[in-house]
Amino acid sequence: MMEIKRKMGIAHFARRIKQPRGIWVKMAFIVVLGLCFVFFWSFLSSYASSFNVQRESFDDIAEPVSSRTKPARNEVTESSKSHEKSKVESGSKSKEAKHVGGGSVHKHETKKKKEHVVVSHPPHKKKDFPKPVVVVEEEEAVVKEVQEQVEAETEESESNKEDGEEGTESDNNEGEYDGNGDESNASADEEVEEKKEEVEISKKRKRKGPVFDPKAEYSWRLCNTRSKHNYMPCIDNDGLIGRLQSYRHRERSCPKKPVMCLVPLPHDGYDPPVPWPESKSKILYKNVAHPKLAAYIKKHNWVNEYGEYLTFPQNKSAFSGNVLQYLEFIQEMVPDIEWGKNVRIMLDIGCSESSFVAALLDKDVLTVSLGLKDDLVDLAQVALERGFPTFVSALANRRLPFPSGVFDIIHCSACRVHWHSHGGRLLLEMNRILRPNGYFILSSNNEKIEDDEAMTALTASICWNILAHKTEEASEMGVRIYQKPESNDIYELRRRKNPPLCKENENPDAAWYVPMKTCLYEIPSAIEQHGAEWPEEWPKRLETYPEWLTSKEKAVGDTDHWKAMVNKSYLTGLGIDWLHIRNVMDMTAIYGGFAASLVNQSVWVMNVVPVHSPDTLPFIYERGLIGIYHDWCEPFGTYPRSYDLLHADHLFSRLKNRCKQPASIVVEMDRLTRPGGWVVVRDKVEILEPLEEILRSLHWEIRMTYAQDKEGMLCAQKTLWRP
Repeated sequence: MMEIKRKMGIAHFARRIKQPRGIWVKMAFIVVLGLCFVFFWSFLSSYASSFNVQRESFDDIAEPVSSRTKPARNEVTESSKSHEKSKVESGSKSKEAKHVGGGSVHKHETKKKKEHVVVSHPPHKKKDFPKPVVVVEEEEAVVKEVQEQVEAETEESESNKEDGEEGTESDNNEGEYDGNGDESNASADEEVEEKKEEVEISKKRKRKGPVFDPKAEYSWRLCNTRSKHNYMPCIDNDGLIGRLQSYRHRERSCPKKPVMCLVPLPHDGYDPPVPWPESKSKILYKNVAHPKLAAYIKKHNWVNEYGEYLTFPQNKSAFSGNVLQYLEFIQEMVPDIEWGKNVRIMLDIGCSESSFVAALLDKDVLTVSLGLKDDLVDLAQVALERGFPTFVSALANRRLPFPSGVFDIIHCSACRVHWHSHGGRLLLEMNRILRPNGYFILSSNNEKIEDDEAMTALTASICWNILAHKTEEASEMGVRIYQKPESNDIYELRRRKNPPLCKENENPDAAWYVPMKTCLYEIPSAIEQHGAEWPEEWPKRLETYPEWLTSKEKAVGDTDHWKAMVNKSYLTGLGIDWLHIRNVMDMTAIYGGFAASLVNQSVWVMNVVPVHSPDTLPFIYERGLIGIYHDWCEPFGTYPRSYDLLHADHLFSRLKNRCKQPASIVVEMDRLTRPGGWVVVRDKVEILEPLEEILRSLHWEIRMTYAQDKEGMLCAQKTLWRP
């Protein structure tokens, strides 16, 4: 009966269609079907996109090449000496002689070359800044060399990327400090296959043309994220689904689309930070204000709220006793730890005690503080505001972005890390980045017996020698000092080869999106391998070039070049008040020459070696400086408003359109820089002109532009403007 009614209904509908008005019924029926399809498709698309918060492609990741296995790869195709000899050109706004931002325009001409310099003086300064000092004769001879170098380096790095092994991304179900959640081999293999496909696709769709779209117009908005003014894009969990989950990702996980929004200022505004060295003892509270920080202050006496400031009494610390007594106690137990001489570079796990870092600075020890991503009190931001080197990262399944064997000491004081869990992979990661014969210091209160026994068994299995185990009376903290072996002989004496030695073809310096390994890397023994010998004492190591460095002449030239440029131009000719500069980043470090030239200034420099560039980071550490690997197609692992000055030497021309949205790098520079902070960019004129327009759209003050031939420099200062 139902079948008969259905057929009658269809026949009736067909007769109505044949009628004159049937065409309208047809059209209405088609429109309804179309609307239903569009609604259903948009619902599925939005639902699926809410789950995808990780990066879309890994084709642009090339792992750093170990200087142990292939020393020649440490060479940079041309010395950064040629870089620095690049000149600086004004953007379209400054092509003609006119006033810019209230400043005056200056033109200088020589018989051989024509140069164009525009200097804009800050309105708050009564007297003019000194005119830029430009070393024209030195720079003229290398303009073509710079262009060839940039192209050669890019071609080499692209070749390295195709030949090298790429790091695989870990699962998102990874643990906190104990590295909870092992990766599955099946999913890792699938990831590798997907990445291979994505590499082929990216090669086919590679864009050509300028880095920045010269016709683009930018309209800015504030980021609407849960972390608000403290937004860290690859660390904070701000996806649609993520907002219902944990506050931060278990591992580094960047948004699918490039971040093109601006991080707002703190709720109560932002004032210029307290200058160094006064910032060691006090900082402005409102610049780092955080609800959980207020609760933390009430429970700890090493930080106090005093009016509009947070103060840090010298005689108080997270240790029950004086921090200086703690340092003396360590050196008494192990006299070979000569602070500031034999020991220069330290990694401090956690940021619970930045006064410890301050005390080490007075002893010429440069400490990199690892702010663990579960530090919801944001103590890492407090450390940065005080002027201490700090970055933020997870410590779970992936390697830290450092090469192998570079830290003289690793320190962990009540950092709540379960070193012995999951096969001891976290401690094995410390073993990877610790220098042979280096020290691991573990301080804690009220250790559990089972944790103590597990740690003892683990350190014995990797042949760490325990030099001392005592309780410091003033702080009542148990202090253990371990030492990594200096040769491979002791590994062969182990009864149980667990953990096993890593395979010979595995690169110990590979660190970008590479999972931690539960194996021991062999200790370098050949003179052409970095880490085979302990560096010279500080400060002699700054000017020492080890035998394994195959490009000594270029490294020496790079150091001499930057020393001349900084002294003759940067310190006096850009209008930068260096008394208010403390936190500096070199976004494209090569041999660390720029950082070495500033060693006598009251600054510290984070040397960033891009993952697509030749791996020179081991040498930067060898000379007593600090640095990190990074891919500038992604946001950096730190808080907003972390740096006073960013230096980018041919960063954009080296990227060669690797990034989906190059303008997002400028947005990231805006996020990293404090209001009143500076950026100095040296690059090709065809890049600097649109870059200047982007900075103007962000309401940055263009303080100086300089151009000669096809090379130029741009110096700009960030303002308080937010959309």
